[in-house]
Amino acid sequence: MIVADVPARSGSPVATMPHLSIIIPIYNEADNIPTLLDRVFEVAARLGSFEVITVDDGSQDGSFEILRDEAGRRPELRVIRFRRNYGQTAAMMAGIDHAAGQILISLDADLQNDPADIPLLLSKLDEGYDVVSGWRRERQDARFRRTLISRVANRLISKVSGVRLNDYGCTLKAYRRDVIKGVKLYGEMHRFIPIYARWMGARVTEIPVRHYPRTRGVSKYGLERVLKVVLDIIVVKFLDRHFAKPIYVFGGVGLGSMAMSFLILFLALWLRLFEGISLILTPLPLLSALFFLVGTTSILMGLLAEMLVRTYFESQHLSPYAIRESVNL
Repeated sequence: MIVADVPARSGSPVATMPHLSIIIPIYNEADNIPTLLDRVFEVAARLGSFEVITVDDGSQDGSFEILRDEAGRRPELRVIRFRRNYGQTAAMMAGIDHAAGQILISLDADLQNDPADIPLLLSKLDEGYDVVSGWRRERQDARFRRTLISRVANRLISKVSGVRLNDYGCTLKAYRRDVIKGVKLYGEMHRFIPIYARWMGARVTEIPVRHYPRTRGVSKYGLERVLKVVLDIIVVKFLDRHFAKPIYVFGGVGLGSMAMSFLILFLALWLRLFEGISLILTPLPLLSALFFLVGTTSILMGLLAEMLVRTYFESQHLSPYAIRESVNL
């Protein structure tokens, strides 16, 4: 059965509530889907009641048609199809919104994660942890373009957030439902879910998982994502420390910029009074004004925009995605 424009799950009862929900964002992975589902269902069938939620993020290679056919013979498979490509974070958010299980597992669709590692994550949860993150210790990717840059990014995120993980970018993770209930994700923030969970008092840990080189399909990650992650971690830090008291940020940046502006202006006056250099012969007065206006306006407008986006979505109970149709949901 295909349903168009299905809203997020709002607590309505279902016939059977699965214990485990496996969430798989998919974008142009038609060649990998049959093998992926075979492996996932083989593992999940040994773990009790489960559902597999696949989110087609606007694929154009026939991925949805394959998922729809698979859903016809796999009642545990739910399929969500976006109207267009919204990105992995929105796909993860859709999966979380529609998941019914008490434990949520996220997994990549490119066959680089191994579904056979899911029981390892669950056994770690049984030790009392609330979030278990996979660590691709033997990562099979391009050494510089992916691996080295990822290590630098992971250290930066750990330093800024205070949550020490070696591999934020690994999609293979396990969560208890109650620690991520109500989490809203934007930008590239799906990788920061362990940080949000830690803020809620969750116990977070990490275990090594297997990682394989991509054999089919094309990677959707590029160097531009590094810049997005850096900007997102700035937002995460802001929300952690200053969302409830933004005047500390606004006032700090404003006072710092004003102080620099006054120093530049003082230098211009010094040159005029003691060196005889006219103000119109030096760019310092203009630089002083521009330093103050451009710097404070750019940064503060950026932070205000982040606040407004969250107010817009959450106050109206909206989601940052729109579903075209779904299967078995």
